[in-house]
Amino acid sequence: MPITLFVVVPCYNEEEVLSETTKRLTELFSELANRNIISNDSRIVYVDDGSADRTWSLIEEFGKKDCRVRGIKLAHNAGHQNALMAGMMSTMDCYDCVVTIDADLQDDVNAITQMLEKYSEGCDVVYGVRSKRATDTAFKRVTAQSFYKIMKMMGVDVVYDHADYRLMSRRAVEALSKYPERNLFLRGMVPTLGFKTDKVYYERSERFAGESKYPLKKMLSFAFDGITSFTVKPIKAVTTIGVIACLIAVVMGIFAIVRQISGQTVSGWASLMCSVWFIGGLQLLGLGLIGEYIGKIFKEVKRRPLYIIEKDTQK
Repeated sequence: MPITLFVVVPCYNEEEVLSETTKRLTELFSELANRNIISNDSRIVYVDDGSADRTWSLIEEFGKKDCRVRGIKLAHNAGHQNALMAGMMSTMDCYDCVVTIDADLQDDVNAITQMLEKYSEGCDVVYGVRSKRATDTAFKRVTAQSFYKIMKMMGVDVVYDHADYRLMSRRAVEALSKYPERNLFLRGMVPTLGFKTDKVYYERSERFAGESKYPLKKMLSFAFDGITSFTVKPIKAVTTIGVIACLIAVVMGIFAIVRQISGQTVSGWASLMCSVWFIGGLQLLGLGLIGEYIGKIFKEVKRRPLYIIEKDTQK
């Protein structure tokens, strides 16, 4: 029996690439439908995350030409993770399984066929994993690898070299919908579901057109959000550093007293200033880190909606 597949594509100012993305996905849908793998009720769901260009008008245009294209417009820019949730949750009653993929065509759409094979074998979650990073710069490659290693060190269960290209069954999405947090980090949340999983490997391509929506600053922010959303180890690390600093201070105090008694005192202005700046820096770091966690608590307790849907082309 053919599967009803939805492919959720978050879009933020993607007018330059959207035509090609639609072409490749509709071609794949036609091929899969001809092979009786997916049903005619399958859909490509574009989620416009507050774009300022012609992204939404293009989505509406594609939807009028092809009923397989559905558009969801968010009332404001909610962020990549929230846009993914909007697409998955608002269409959950319509599909058997859903694939999430970015619009930039760096992820190979043909890997969806392999994902569906894994799904038919009983997998509820299938991760799209990059087999290599040949198209990445050396800097991006090193920082990405460091990110996954740090996440592992912090105790966060993430799939190495996997972004947000994945297939999820309907029951896996239903389980994910029960997670109440507002600080979303899907790469860490999905592995905690506990269903049967597998991986599909593919080669990552260069961006087809347009500019990356994840510059270095945003990537670092995303990484930090992921760490602070899933583990309190950074706070524990700061506590450990504080204890070590106190022990050093005690040792230095004893050393200073001994030197004073023995009459071997030195002015020590430079060492004193270094110590003051060092300890002051540690204190500010600790306060800033605690502030990040308090900020996340603040967002959670407000319970504001993750997204607000302004338009849906098929409703």
